Amino acid sequence: MKRGSAWGAAFLLLAWQSAGCSGQGTADGKPVQKDGGKPPVAVEASRATTADLTDGISVVGSLAAKFQSDAKSEIGGSIVEVYVTEWVRVKKGDPLARVDTREAEAILKRAEASVEMAKAGLLEAQAATNRAEREYERAQKLKEAGLVTRQNLDDALTQREAAAARVAAAKAQIAAADEDVRQAKTRISKAVIRAPFDGIVAERFVNVGEVVGEMQKVVFRVVDPRLLDLTVSVPSGEMGAVRVGQALTFSTDAIPGKVFAGKVRFINPVVSEADRSVKVVAEVRNVPEELKGGMFVKGRIVTGQRPGVLLAPRTALLTWDVAAKKGDLLVVEKDLAHRRTVRTGSVSGDLVEIASGLAKGETVITRGGFNVKDGDRVNITRIDGGQ
Repeated sequence: MKRGSAWGAAFLLLAWQSAGCSGQGTADGKPVQKDGGKPPVAVEASRATTADLTDGISVVGSLAAKFQSDAKSEIGGSIVEVYVTEWVRVKKGDPLARVDTREAEAILKRAEASVEMAKAGLLEAQAATNRAEREYERAQKLKEAGLVTRQNLDDALTQREAAAARVAAAKAQIAAADEDVRQAKTRISKAVIRAPFDGIVAERFVNVGEVVGEMQKVVFRVVDPRLLDLTVSVPSGEMGAVRVGQALTFSTDAIPGKVFAGKVRFINPVVSEADRSVKVVAEVRNVPEELKGGMFVKGRIVTGQRPGVLLAPRTALLTWDVAAKKGDLLVVEKDLAHRRTVRTGSVSGDLVEIASGLAKGETVITRGGFNVKDGDRVNITRIDGGQ
């Protein structure tokens, strides 16, 4: 009996030890989590806020000088002088080049000689007129005395009228010759190619000795860089919001960190068949002349302002269908993340308008959300830029 009791006590002790080893716990004696869940995910968050929102349309385009002229020679001939080179500033009327005028000067001399000949012809016609007047007066007196016939008097009258006609013809010849002189002088004056306005000679296409035709070859390209046109394309679906006079802000990679401004001046009434967009031209004042024609720019047409618009950071959106204006984000409620679909609207910098699906003051995850699933516990380490 004693041996049986000893064996029974040993068995109970062994069973108790086995139960102790298989109990919940760790090697250091600390208990493990009873629910077996994963630890909270560290995230950064921001609260949805309201602010005044500036609506706009994002655009891209290129700059060009508003005033640009391709200067041509108005007369044909050989270039005998070039007064300017490229990239120099000129004033309106400054000479750029001169065409050979020897042929035009010869034409002018002939025209001046024709004027002198016409004046001499006028003097001759006036003398003949005076003589015809005297003959007519004499014939009248002789007719009164009965010494000439009616036919003789009529002949004298005809001679007087013909002489007066020759005077008128001589005056007309003088006027025509004078006009030839003026035209010849004008042609000679056109031999000097001049700047059409204040600006800069962007390109020169001729050298001394080259032959140019009348209004054929471009010899200089002059631009005024103080006023530029910015041409952009606006999708046809958004063209209803564009109005003449609206502001357009833009930047270019050529001048980083600086924002420029212009105003919408023209809206093309025709939609492009190629991409269903509308061309819009904005006028940009370029003083000082930092911008250059041909620059590619990215900008935004300001179409209006709205107060009290609910905004959330772009980084809060896990998915975002811009065309459908909807996206998903994670909202934190009592340390739990809940995935929610929201309606989006306009974009303002790093903020997105939330049209529906979110309330002011609600907390949304902005960083670390890729590790979070719907219903996960989170630990917010930073909110609204603060600890």
